[in-house]
Amino acid sequence: MRKGLVKEVLAKLKYDPREDERDYYVVIEHRGAYGDVKRIPVGVIELGHGYFFVGDVQIPYHRILKVVRKDGKVVWETRKI
Repeated sequence: MRKGLVKEVLAKLKYDPREDERDYYVVIEHRGAYGDVKRIPVGVIELGHGYFFVGDVQIPYHRILKVVRKDGKVVWETRKI
């Protein structure tokens, strides 16, 4: 399922009172290395304009491959996969 920009999906998960951000994580391509992926809980992400932040680390949105619920359901996926 792909509905809107990933930033919009993350904002809904973080700020919509009907959602629990602890139930979701993002899968990112780490430093552009093909096949090197990391899972980051949505609860630790701070949204920025062109980037999101995990602590002091700034990560561009285009590195996000998908947003997944803990039960494995993909709620957003990039078209480049």
